[in-house]
Amino acid sequence: MLFANNLIGVEINQHGVVCAMTGGPAASPRVERVSSAPFPPHTVKVSLREQNILDPDAFVSGLKSAHNLLISKSCRVAVSLPDGVCRILLLDLEGRFKSHQEAVDLIRWKLKKNIPLDSADTHLDYQQLAVRDNGDLALLVAIASRTVMSQYEELIAKAGLSLAGITCNSFSICRLFDSRLALHDDCILISFYGTTLTIVAFAQGVPEFIRSKDLAGTAATDRRVYMEINSSLLVYKERYPDQPVQSVFCVAAPDVAQSFLALVSESTGLTPTLLETKGAVLPGNSAPGDQARLFSCTAAIGAALRSS
Repeated sequence: MLFANNLIGVEINQHGVVCAMTGGPAASPRVERVSSAPFPPHTVKVSLREQNILDPDAFVSGLKSAHNLLISKSCRVAVSLPDGVCRILLLDLEGRFKSHQEAVDLIRWKLKKNIPLDSADTHLDYQQLAVRDNGDLALLVAIASRTVMSQYEELIAKAGLSLAGITCNSFSICRLFDSRLALHDDCILISFYGTTLTIVAFAQGVPEFIRSKDLAGTAATDRRVYMEINSSLLVYKERYPDQPVQSVFCVAAPDVAQSFLALVSESTGLTPTLLETKGAVLPGNSAPGDQARLFSCTAAIGAALRSS
């Protein structure tokens, strides 16, 4: 089927805004156009607890500029933010619930000692991933500050855009490469995007382990990254000793991709496969088709593929 939502994907980070407009069949999406605009220094500072946008006027101006460069009539946007603005948890929940709010209340109660924010400032949402054999629900839970999210929402609206949803970069990346990952029931995705290292382990196509860490100031091929991957995989193996690692996929910038693959191979003992943005989408007549230019649009494209 064709995309019916006409969403524009927008990635926002401390350096600026990247926009991507997609089209074509859902099975083989096409990038129609991409655009970007930089922020002046000290416009955005990524934080879980504190307001991220330090210069609202510069933020709105940059967002408008990037959107205008798309030359699109659509103002509906799906936004992707750095992982540092939220906490992601995987949770099994017993029983059933009558409504979305009832589920949120149950999750909040179960996690009350593990929520990293004041309860009054906590925004919590979830996605059901699967039903376990024992009837428990496997949930993906996102926790963020209401203050932080409200600031983004208000200023996105001030820029004249209609917000369809906000997610984090790691899930935008997973969405972009979903068709490739879906071919393997059990696999691990290791990405270094922006300044964030993320490891997602899938079992029967469902995420069962997620760890994301900001490594600002660290290159993708530094020894620290190797140690973080080793540490995460050790925790994963301790939690799931009967779940062997069979396939490993990687996402990294083109200039360090081969070195990053070598580092991941050393850590896992397997031969990882590089996932490239240019292989996940078709380029339209007005869009770049090479990995060097498309990589910086990865999260924005993934956000644009949001289904609702």
